[in-house]
Amino acid sequence: VQLQASGGGLVQAGGSLRLSCAASGTIVSSNAMYWYRQAPGKQRELLAGITSGGSTNYADSVEGRFTISRDNAKNTVYLQMNSLKPEDAGVYYCNSRWGIRNDWGQGTLVTVSS
Repeated sequence: VQLQASGGGLVQAGGSLRLSCAASGTIVSSNAMYWYRQAPGKQRELLAGITSGGSTNYADSVEGRFTISRDNAKNTVYLQMNSLKPEDAGVYYCNSRWGIRNDWGQGTLVTVSS
């Protein structure tokens, strides 16, 4: 299983970014897929998830600003991030879970300038 995260970068506060997680060796529509964030000096934090049935859930810190979605044809999961704040900065990781499998992507860096 490989999860290739991309789309990170530098954005001003209030701006938007869309992260992508392209999967190979697994089918995102069959898995529970998650986005996590790890800020410097902090633990990895669960931000958003989407189940195989399409149900989504969000951390309180991003509810209403971030949207997780997937494109089954592209076998890719997205995280649309709007109204970004400086505290949203960090490395964003894609996570896939199916059965006993728990796979991680390499992370993509998001920097938010104030």
